[in-house]
Amino acid sequence: MSWQTVQLGDLIEPTKGALVSGPFGSNIGSRFFVEDGVPVIRGNNLTKGSERFIDSGFVFLTEQKASEFPNCVAIADDIVFTAAGSIGQVGIVPQTSNFERYIISNKQIRARLDTSKIDPLFAYIWLSSPQMVRHIESQNNGGAVPLLNLGLIRRLPVPVPPLSEQLRIADILSAYDDLIENNRKRIALLEEAARMLFREWFVHFRFPGHEHVPIIDAMPEGWERRTVGEVAEVRLGKMLDAKKNRGELRPYLANVNVRWGGFDLVDLREMRFEDNELEKFGLSYGDIVMCEGGEPGRCAIWKAQLPGMMIQKALHRIRPRADLDYLFLYHRLSFMAKSGRLEGLFTGSTIKHLPREKLVKAVIEVPPMRLMREFAARAAPLEAQARTLEDAILRASQARDLLLPRLMNGEITV
Repeated sequence: MSWQTVQLGDLIEPTKGALVSGPFGSNIGSRFFVEDGVPVIRGNNLTKGSERFIDSGFVFLTEQKASEFPNCVAIADDIVFTAAGSIGQVGIVPQTSNFERYIISNKQIRARLDTSKIDPLFAYIWLSSPQMVRHIESQNNGGAVPLLNLGLIRRLPVPVPPLSEQLRIADILSAYDDLIENNRKRIALLEEAARMLFREWFVHFRFPGHEHVPIIDAMPEGWERRTVGEVAEVRLGKMLDAKKNRGELRPYLANVNVRWGGFDLVDLREMRFEDNELEKFGLSYGDIVMCEGGEPGRCAIWKAQLPGMMIQKALHRIRPRADLDYLFLYHRLSFMAKSGRLEGLFTGSTIKHLPREKLVKAVIEVPPMRLMREFAARAAPLEAQARTLEDAILRASQARDLLLPRLMNGEITV
């Protein structure tokens, strides 16, 4: 059985402002951001189908400033699209969201659906499917910076089974999403446990035996200050250029695939790499992958989740030298990024970047190898548990993506 397919515009709530773009850029720039208030949805809150909504990492507007954008409010069950840059990112504001309302940024489009015609969760599941992500990406209306507009969003095709069928399909696929989300939460707890241990030992200097180690020049005796370039090889990935690239098609990580402490491997892209580029741009177990732009400093450890993975130019590959443990270096760099200690290295006014020539000069405190190895011995079991959960997430995502099109086209009845 196949369902009727209609355009998304036919499913929008029949009220003014049900489908809107975000405010004009200069009206919602960084000079208006405050520490607390009404959160602003940006690209980092959306993904290409791997998470419904990242309900953290916001900038905020005052209540007074947010009141200037009444048509740009997003509430529970609203669908949000990235309209500039990483098009293909789609999210749905959850009914259990952390905030009552949000404002979309100047690079977002918000759709409020007519629930008498379509279940918002069903619509989101379809719009964020790999098939639709590729379709949305193909609708690029811009040049160097990919763009979407309201007209393109209105024309997106959506299958519309009866509402009762929509709800059952959403329930089936949500079971996979819930499993994936629960595993993500467990990974976050493991990551936090390792971070707390790192801070206790290497930030607050309460490592085993610290009582007998004097502090000299604000650092325990026997520690060294070294630059990232001295302790690791730092390399940017390959430039994406379909006209110039030659060789075999291989999967690669882009900025959007790197999350804090992990990777989104659901929607990987491929580009061509020649044999002499495999070592230059390839990843090995223990490499630290860090974002150069977007959210500079966001990083994770590559644990050989998939074979033959490469990196694109928006990422740094940081490979520790033999005299430094990769778990220690990862947690040191992650701490520096999250605590703002890397911000002085950023370039750019609106779009921030962390150039390689700046990153290699960043100074880190390096303890004796004995202490790094002792930390690694305690952190390794946490990493191993996280790796097992990451594998489970990947398997569940793949199973969900195989099932989704068959449910959506009526091939499997529910």
